[in-house]
Amino acid sequence: MKKSVKNISIFLGVSMLAFGTLKFINPFKLWYKTQVVTSELPFQQFSYWAGQLGEILSGLALIILVLFQKRIPKKSFYLGFTLINVSIAFMMLVAIYVHTHPDVPNDVLPLKIKPPFIPVLFMVLAILNSWLNKSKIKR
Repeated sequence: MKKSVKNISIFLGVSMLAFGTLKFINPFKLWYKTQVVTSELPFQQFSYWAGQLGEILSGLALIILVLFQKRIPKKSFYLGFTLINVSIAFMMLVAIYVHTHPDVPNDVLPLKIKPPFIPVLFMVLAILNSWLNKSKIKR
């Protein structure tokens, strides 16, 4: 694994795990619930849990893949790595939608600002991470 991929993966993994865990603790829990409700996401109960658990599980999985890369078969590693980065990019796409939704108040968003700087950064990092990890898998 390239050093850049390892660094991006650890940063994304720890950050996703932290942000997902924070959504269980007030005031973040209340802010997150307000974001889900006011952004009119479909299946709100599912969206609420999918966001939290998706961030926690993708963060943990990315950390585990980096730490135990040598013990995981290359094809399995590449598939898991790609799926995790795609799922992070998708979650950030939803976060961008939430940030830009006109009914979501600024005071329930990270940094208390409408522009989705954090979700865009994380989405770009996930895509870049996947692209940088172009693996030479033997078929």
